[in-house]
Amino acid sequence: MSKTIKFLIVVALFVGFASCSDDDDPTPLVEVKSESIVNLHAPVEGGSQQGAPTFSGEFTKFDFATGKTTTSETEWDIAFRGLSIIVNGGTSAGTTDEPIRTKEAAVYIASGTIASVTEANLSMFKQDSETGYAIPEGSGNGWYTYAGDPTHLINPTPGKILVVKTRTGNYAKMEILSYYKDAPAEPDAFTDESPYFTFNYVYQPNDGVTTF
Repeated sequence: MSKTIKFLIVVALFVGFASCSDDDDPTPLVEVKSESIVNLHAPVEGGSQQGAPTFSGEFTKFDFATGKTTTSETEWDIAFRGLSIIVNGGTSAGTTDEPIRTKEAAVYIASGTIASVTEANLSMFKQDSETGYAIPEGSGNGWYTYAGDPTHLINPTPGKILVVKTRTGNYAKMEILSYYKDAPAEPDAFTDESPYFTFNYVYQPNDGVTTF
């Protein structure tokens, strides 16, 4: 066998081996996205009458993948209105102007810091239902604490991290920092505008990956 033929055989074997190795390489992971959202406006209309809630108005919808609000009826993960936060999964709780849930988003509240919550706990997720939202409402029950007299402040409760399963089955975690416009260090409920949400979030774009 000539040296030229032997050389060509060796080259062919090397190329074939390299091709097989490339095919076996796993798809590289996309970098986890960490972002801050400032002044997400979530206005609410109405109030209460004789103890019956009469809140109304459109929810402000948010999509973690794009990091933006959206008016889409289907392509949203969570939505805000006043103190209420809902997910695009489950069913309506029956309040006025709630969007229809069209996907399987879910959420739970973890204790810790946004840095210390490193993995989504799949057994903890809940969806909205006729009996209430997955993120409980009321002071001290969910993401906020109401200070009452004399300040009447709405403060995000320290150590409460919202962990979200998005409508596409990916995962995100978020920490709400402020309920007032421009996130003042010392808000005044009588002069600072609300509701304007400021929050940090981390989004895991890789399918099936539960860590952050």
